[in-house]
Amino acid sequence: MEPLSLIVLLVMGVVAGAINAAVGSGSLLTLPVLMAVGLPPGVAVRTNTVGMFFSTVGSVLGYRREIAAEREHLNTLMLTATLGATAGALLLLVSPASALDVLVPVLIVFALVMVVFQKQFTKALRAMSEARRRRRPERAAASADRNPLRSPSLVGSLGAASVYGGYFTAAQGVLYLGILGVFTGRSMGSVNSIKNLMSLGVNLAAAVVYVLAFFLIGTPIVWLGSLAIAVGSLLGGFFGAHLAKRMPEWVLRGIIVVVALAALVREVL
Repeated sequence: MEPLSLIVLLVMGVVAGAINAAVGSGSLLTLPVLMAVGLPPGVAVRTNTVGMFFSTVGSVLGYRREIAAEREHLNTLMLTATLGATAGALLLLVSPASALDVLVPVLIVFALVMVVFQKQFTKALRAMSEARRRRRPERAAASADRNPLRSPSLVGSLGAASVYGGYFTAAQGVLYLGILGVFTGRSMGSVNSIKNLMSLGVNLAAAVVYVLAFFLIGTPIVWLGSLAIAVGSLLGGFFGAHLAKRMPEWVLRGIIVVVALAALVREVL
């Protein structure tokens, strides 16, 4: 990999780490760069996932106090996230390259839609959830004493999102924020720490699968690319966790949209 490409990946890793700490979907910055330098989609996703794992380490460190306050309710969520991500990563390993050539642009579009319309989706889903509660007040009363983080519906939804996260990684944080907001009724800011911990579990599980595949069956990973992303995203994740509480979301979303659209145009053309 050329030195200039590594420098670009390092810089994008810093920005992506900060974005992951705030709203998620930072991989929509680093993944297009990897594909722009000629990596096949599967190799790009694996290389990116291994590197971006370190952004979630930085984000979790930045939110360690908030996570500690929720710790007793998070074991089931973390187990679900790990299992889902492992399944998604294994699915990527067995996916043929021809399928990924078609799927990656589709997934980029899906991730972009989630980033742009996250608030609208969350609002609509929350309204549907409230309507179900009104129709079944006895069930709502029965679950009132239970912490919403232990809700089977929440756990199942996050598990499905984790399969996607293990397969593609991009915009998984956006999905988590939406799901957590709907089922807990809390603001995005108050569940951001949980989102970051979930992303750590997902990225770790997927990265472990890819590293084992590299050593056991020779599945390719571009380690220099992963290293550049890792260094940048670790710094960006840690400092981004603090900036996330101050920086306007529209700025972060705007960066994601511009870079991802450029990647999409490149893939289509």
